[in-house]
Amino acid sequence: MGTIFVGAVLAGALSPAWKVALACVSGGLIMAGGNVINDYFDIEIDRINKPFRPLPSSKLARRTALKFSTILFTFGIFLSIFIHHFSFLIAAVTVVGLIVYSAWLKRAFLYGNLVVSFISAMAFVYGALAVGRWESSWIPAAFAFFFHLGREIIKDVEDRAADAAAGAQTLAIRFGERRALFVATLVFVALILFTFIPYALEVYGKGYFWTVLFGVDLIIVLTLAAMWRRPEPKMLRRVSAILKADIFVGLFALYLGARPF
Repeated sequence: MGTIFVGAVLAGALSPAWKVALACVSGGLIMAGGNVINDYFDIEIDRINKPFRPLPSSKLARRTALKFSTILFTFGIFLSIFIHHFSFLIAAVTVVGLIVYSAWLKRAFLYGNLVVSFISAMAFVYGALAVGRWESSWIPAAFAFFFHLGREIIKDVEDRAADAAAGAQTLAIRFGERRALFVATLVFVALILFTFIPYALEVYGKGYFWTVLFGVDLIIVLTLAAMWRRPEPKMLRRVSAILKADIFVGLFALYLGARPF
């Protein structure tokens, strides 16, 4: 929801406000449905990796989770109809992508990482559509794609043992942990280099530049260095958590860099 809101802000306006609010609610429902359906399909892996969660601990029935995700998806897509004529398409494709990802692609080589990263990037486009300026969303969408892609690969390395037990074929399983971490590092290096482009092109201002430099780029470098010093599950879990929190700093940097139209 926050990403969608920032997508609208970066597009240059929060008007009409009701469409922005509707986009946030619609996106929130769809993402919530995605989390539920992901837990539905991941129950065997979570029994090994996260046995305390509602489904693997039997606190919640799988059938109930499936019904709940269907309701969330349905309402999310329905609300998208009133936002923009392209919003319904994005919402529907996102729902299909989340289901396919959770059911099959999450365990497939790299494709699942690409799908979830693309969906994360589309949140910015979704917000920009609410104010009728989707063309302003390509920079934050690109940032989101690279950020999530790198983090997803690191998470796959962290979950390698559980994924292997479940028959998954992630990058870490197919080519080894170090090669997967090397690919994740390359993705983040590409992201860091890309963060300089909006400032160099004078799309975003100094507020964006200094915030992204010290609040995002520096944090990425430090976490990657820690990751390579101790590439073990506990450290990778910590790195993933830090990167997840750093997403909000990145959103703030983009917010500061937005210029009124």
